[in-house]
Amino acid sequence: MNYLSEMLKLPVLDVDGEKLGVVNDFGIATGEVFPHVTSLAFRGPGKTPFMISWRKWVDRIDETGVHLKTSATEIRFSYLQPTELLLARDVLNKQIVDTQGMKVVRVNDIKFSMSGENQLRLLGAEVGARGLLRAISPALEHVVEGFMKHLGKPLSEDIIAWSYMDLLDRSTKNIQLSVSHKTLGELHPADIADIIEQLDPRLRAQVFAQLDTAQAAEAISEFDDDELMTEMLEGLSDTDASSMLAMMDPDDAADLIDELDYEKAEKLLRLMGVKEEKAIRNLLGYEDNTAGRIMTSEFVSLPATATVGDAIEAIRKLDEDFESVYYVYTEDPSGMLTGVLSLRTLIVADRDATLGQLAYRDLVYVSPDEDQEDVTDEMTKYDLVAIPVCDENRHILGIVTFDDAMDVIAEEHQEDLQIAGVGSGDSASDDSTNVLSWFVHRQYWVVVWGIASCIMATVLGTALSSAHLVVFPMCAMPLVLLAASRMVSFVKNYFLEYDGHDDEPKPYLGFFFQSTGMGLILSLVTYLCAQLVRTAAFPDAPMFEEQLFTGCFNIAAIICLVGNMSAVIYLMVLFWRDEHDLNTSGTAMNVIAVMISCVAYCAAAVLLAMSVIG
Repeated sequence: MNYLSEMLKLPVLDVDGEKLGVVNDFGIATGEVFPHVTSLAFRGPGKTPFMISWRKWVDRIDETGVHLKTSATEIRFSYLQPTELLLARDVLNKQIVDTQGMKVVRVNDIKFSMSGENQLRLLGAEVGARGLLRAISPALEHVVEGFMKHLGKPLSEDIIAWSYMDLLDRSTKNIQLSVSHKTLGELHPADIADIIEQLDPRLRAQVFAQLDTAQAAEAISEFDDDELMTEMLEGLSDTDASSMLAMMDPDDAADLIDELDYEKAEKLLRLMGVKEEKAIRNLLGYEDNTAGRIMTSEFVSLPATATVGDAIEAIRKLDEDFESVYYVYTEDPSGMLTGVLSLRTLIVADRDATLGQLAYRDLVYVSPDEDQEDVTDEMTKYDLVAIPVCDENRHILGIVTFDDAMDVIAEEHQEDLQIAGVGSGDSASDDSTNVLSWFVHRQYWVVVWGIASCIMATVLGTALSSAHLVVFPMCAMPLVLLAASRMVSFVKNYFLEYDGHDDEPKPYLGFFFQSTGMGLILSLVTYLCAQLVRTAAFPDAPMFEEQLFTGCFNIAAIICLVGNMSAVIYLMVLFWRDEHDLNTSGTAMNVIAVMISCVAYCAAAVLLAMSVIG
């Protein structure tokens, strides 16, 4: 009799053989390699719970029950200590982490070691089928065991030693699980991520919260599921989440922040240090799936006149959480990238040699707007573990490292599998959810267009001589809606990239000229396109049809121009709300701008149609 399932419900008998109750649980002291049982929990008459000290009151345990040393009247009850836990309550049928096998398992039974009549120690958890069968019925276990023996496949035990168990369902902050215990926090971040992804959703946040900030920062960057990353982040306080993001590599932090809504992302960014915030904002300014978006701003560059000793000293002074150093880059006095040295070159070279003499000058680099797939192709072609990202003046902005390239390759491979129709069912489900979310947040203007078109058709249906003329006002409306949406995106990006000081005047005038210039170009293109279509489609059409068609596009051009000219107002609103610590929803701004443009266009188009028909 070595299993918890066999000991539960055993009678508890005093020295005179009087039954006091039935065994309900066992308490153990967790600070040992093989914890010994310290407390006995049992239910007395009327299911009243009792707990007594095992060492002080228990004489022996056998198939007949738990026998006490004294009579019932002399027993004194005790309480569970902070360093103790109850096996049936806290471990049995619960998920645990097997820190040796790097997996999440469920405890089906618990195995003890009995030494003498009074010593009972915990060996480990039974997580296999045999423990599950025993928990259902010992008789069923024996039947299945005999059947498997005849098949030549004995039903073996699957025991995880206590030294390799990590509890999940119960807070263990004040519990020393084992003197040799390898806890969840001591595992590799990738293993922690795999384990958390295996957990029931209700346990994920609880387990993630057990990690310190540095461990959480490393683990969350290893998650494959963007939604799970967001879920873990939103389960933390704003301060903890911001601190965790600041400790991550800037490119990983930018990817995670990009998954959050505008208000949450802004709040977390502004809680960071200035250096970390600026690094992440710079990356967020680049388009998705480009070199600028996946690069890290952490790299080592020195003047070409510096010595090998200077380079080694600079590397020594880097923070522990600095991105892995693969190369040292050299620059001329203007900051232009001139060469690169491998770590091996630095190690074998004389300390007094200058970097310019040793640097490899036939450089391979990419622009920040380069597609991420092209970047990985370049790295593969030239066998690089990191590739610099430079601007048009060859000033280095960051580097794309090998691990980022591998992530891109894995992502593109998964997309290829899904396109080929061999993706997993779960992935398909996730994609469906992401597509719906993407449509609601990015393509809602289609719904606005449809509703507004129906309203205009209702208003103009009786006034227009031909039903097909209702289509003319509908044709130009998407230009207006998309222009409004893109205008808000431009305002948000400008606001995020702005790095001026609070005491400096805001660049409203410069921004006004930029947005107005964009509006003029868009309006001109809209007008010219309308004229080309008019010439090709209305050679012999009645004059009022031609006027209605070109008039609608002219209205669209004017509204696009006015909308871009008003972009400075949205920028003022963002700065004002930011100065007053007010959160601003980017989606709300987008919807407001689209609706204003929609109403203005519909009103003008209806008035135009009425005047043309006369």
